[in-house]
Amino acid sequence: MLFDDVIEKIGMIIDAAGVAIIAVGAAIAAVVAVIRLAKHTAGADVYRQFRRMLARTVLLGLELLVAADIVRTVAVMPSLNSVAVLGGIVIIRTFLSFSLELEITGRWPWQKSNTPDVDSSA
Repeated sequence: MLFDDVIEKIGMIIDAAGVAIIAVGAAIAAVVAVIRLAKHTAGADVYRQFRRMLARTVLLGLELLVAADIVRTVAVMPSLNSVAVLGGIVIIRTFLSFSLELEITGRWPWQKSNTPDVDSSA
């Protein structure tokens, strides 16, 4: 097996992990939302929590998809065309990531939080 083939397989595995995370996360978010609605939780709150959970899932999946593109493009002899395509993909996915971060937290990634991060205690 050649180096290029190994890199391509690694890229495909990372791609598959990204897609799987998005699909499974979306399904989990939907199930959680349905359970919350069944318990007669306020509809607007359920919707907001569903969107946040879904956005986090998509954000994680996008990070893996970008990583897979970088592995495939940089590890194998990059051409000007492949680097340009990768640059376009990274720009689009970065914009999506920033938009999702704004959706999840209500602020841009570079803005400081006024409240302590609850996830940092773990």
